[in-house]
Amino acid sequence: MHIFLAGSTGVLGRRIIPLITGDGHRVTALTRRSGRAEMLRSLGAHPAVADVFEPESLAAAVKLAAPDVVMHQLTDLTSGTSASNAALRVRGTRNLMDAAHGAGVGRVISQSIAWAYAAGCGPAAEEIPLDLGAAEPRLTTISGVAALEQITQEAPQWVVLRYGILYGPDTWYEPRGSKAADALAGHLPADGNVRSFVHVDDAAAAAVQALTWPSGPVNICDDEPATGRQWVPAFCQAVGAPMPAGSDSDAREPWARGADNHHARTHLAWSPRFPSWRQGFHAMRSGSPAPKASP
Repeated sequence: MHIFLAGSTGVLGRRIIPLITGDGHRVTALTRRSGRAEMLRSLGAHPAVADVFEPESLAAAVKLAAPDVVMHQLTDLTSGTSASNAALRVRGTRNLMDAAHGAGVGRVISQSIAWAYAAGCGPAAEEIPLDLGAAEPRLTTISGVAALEQITQEAPQWVVLRYGILYGPDTWYEPRGSKAADALAGHLPADGNVRSFVHVDDAAAAAVQALTWPSGPVNICDDEPATGRQWVPAFCQAVGAPMPAGSDSDAREPWARGADNHHARTHLAWSPRFPSWRQGFHAMRSGSPAPKASP
């Protein structure tokens, strides 16, 4: 297949390209900076220079590439604001889908998140609705995610990858990341909120497998949703931060429930190399390689 990858220079995009080309597919990698073209070539992709916020140049780039699949891995995390990321999810996705329509692309795969579900008890499966009744500032994020997912579903075939919190090299959750800095400063709460994680390499592998998955949303997270009381001490140990102050409270935000990966595991045969953040954080601390994938 020929894949047009938007978000090619991000933490996932840089990992996805060699996985796709290693499977014998071709990749056209979108970048808005011509200076990154050589890096993309070194990964095995053909660079296409265009800005996702400029519909005409984007449409021309997709039409010229004439791909079989458009893969949307775009995020805007550099500004650190939910508003900028939501704007990218709305306007960027709209422009990318219009470009895909114009080029006759029949399949679109988009990056979403696994912590956008409505409040409830227990980890959320894919049929749980998104939390569109949330208060601000959460509502800005949820509205952007909902728009991204709705636009993606315009494609004849589509997959929405609802990723858990990414950790590992080049993410916020690694020894040089912003969350490690928070942990070192004692600002990472060991609370009752439940989160689901996924190692960045497992997330990239899922995107490649999704090239052949049936249409629908898929939770891409590990097997062990965890409260802050469980994962924060392990993360602190992994990044060399002091142990956090403990909390005896089971209180959590009603939406902070984690996500269920049963569908990906059972029906789509996705098997993460790190089934739990426990193993992933330990490997991050020791510098050991990831375990081999299950057969």
